[in-house]
Parts: sequence; structure tokens; C-alpha cells
Amino acid sequence: MTKMEREKAAMQARSLGLDAWERLCVNSMFRIGGGLFAIVALSCLIGPFFVPYAIETIDLAYGAQPPSWEHWFGTDELGRDILVRTLIGGRISIGVGFAATMVALFIGIIYGMIAGFYGGRVETIMMRIIDTLYALPFTIIVILLTVLLGRSILLIFLAIGAVEWLTMARIVRGQTKALKEQTFVEAAIVCGLPTQRILIHHILPNLLSPVIVFATLTIPAVILIESVISFLGLGVQAPMSSWGILINEGAVKLDIYPWMLIFPAILFSLTIFSLNFIGDGLRDALDPKD
Repeated sequence: MTKMEREKAAMQARSLGLDAWERLCVNSMFRIGGGLFAIVALSCLIGPFFVPYAIETIDLAYGAQPPSWEHWFGTDELGRDILVRTLIGGRISIGVGFAATMVALFIGIIYGMIAGFYGGRVETIMMRIIDTLYALPFTIIVILLTVLLGRSILLIFLAIGAVEWLTMARIVRGQTKALKEQTFVEAAIVCGLPTQRILIHHILPNLLSPVIVFATLTIPAVILIESVISFLGLGVQAPMSSWGILINEGAVKLDIYPWMLIFPAILFSLTIFSLNFIGDGLRDALDPKD
């Protein structure tokens, strides 16, 4: 085999995953978004270990002070260090965002694949249920679930994930209907393979592209919902904090202590922007038309 033939064979053997990875590596939006998110996430994860203050430490005599060398983000009215509260609050907000998104993806993928694969009356009934749920206000439903189930972090992300799966179900249902008409799926059906095996081994792997992209775009939405819940006082409880709680506290005292709002809002905004950039980059890299 000549050198040219070997190069041609190597090009034909390239996997779609390798092509997508190379497109991601040269995608400026993905690199910027990934870098920003990595910085914020690592800061929230390991940053509190390097701050000489605990989140529950209160110093009433010190009170609210602007940023200084001692307290880089300043302190609140109770003398608590805003830097450590912001970093630990980021852990909770980002953690809830990822966990609730996993719950939403799990429900949405299963629901959408069943509706798209069986079709007919089953699909009609399942999609009418989704249409009914779409008509209900999501935030109010999450608030009601939070009040009924409790205010622990576990129940918060379960409540958010329980209402964020509808769009994923619609996307998966449409993709499943299209894949069901493909030759390899029809061949599997003709061969008598169990429905569960067809869904898991033939259809699910071909859904990864839209699922991954949707996940990166859902995480910012979930973080926003968690922030709204915490803003209303239904989120995590003291002494723990989240970005929603910190933004709520800072908004109330904006005229007097602006630093209480500025720093949590900056990290929150950077996280939202970076995740959206990552989602845009993944969408471009995983586009089958490319």
C-alpha cells in the first residue's frame, strides 16, 4: 500500500467523535466558555480551603466592611466573609444545576424514546400530557414542590429536574421517530430484537449529540431557577448559601453595601455565559451536517 493509499484509509477510518473533538479544539466559543467555567468551578471547589474564614463565622463587632486585603470581597452586616460565602454558594448552585439536569435528562430521554418508538395512540396520549404540563407555570410548580417536599438540597434538585424534562422529551421523541425509519433500526425490528435492546443499543447512541447540547443549555436554566427559589427564601437554609441567596441579600442592601451584590453577581454571570458558550460550541461541533 502506497503512502497516499494509507493516508486515504486513515482519513476514512476517522471516527465522528474524533472529528467532533478536533472541531471543538478550534472552536473559539467552546475554548473561552470552557476556560471560564473551569476557572469558576475550580475556584468554588478548592477556593474555600485557602480562605482563612469559615462560612458560619460571625463577627458582629467587625460588621459590614468593603473589600480589603483581609477580606477580598468584603463582609456583610454580620461580619461574614463574602468571598467564602460566594465560593461555597457556587458549589451549591452549580451542583444543583448539574444534578437537576441529570434528573431532567433521565426522565426526558426515557419518556421521549417510548413516545417516539411506539407512536400511534401511545405517542398521542404522552404528548398531550406534555402539552398540559407546558401550560403550567414552571417556577410556581417548583416552588410548590419545594414547599411540599422540604428545603433540603436533594429535594430542591429533584423538584427542579421534575419540571425541566419536557423539552428534552420532545427533542428525543422527534429524533427517535426519525431514527425508527432508518434501515439499521428496521433491520433490528425485523430480526425480532427486544424493544429495550433496540432503544438502548441502536437508538440511544444516536441521540447523544442533541442530548449533550441540550444538557449544556439546561444547566444555566436550572441554576437560574434555583437562584429564583433562593431569592424567594425557599432555597438552602443558613448557614449555607447559594448565589440566589447572596444576590437577594445584596439587592436589598445595594445602596449601602454594593459589594455584597457585585461579586456574587459577577461569578453567577460568568457561569451562565460560559455554559452558553460551551453549548454553542458543542452544537457546532456535533452538527451532523458538518
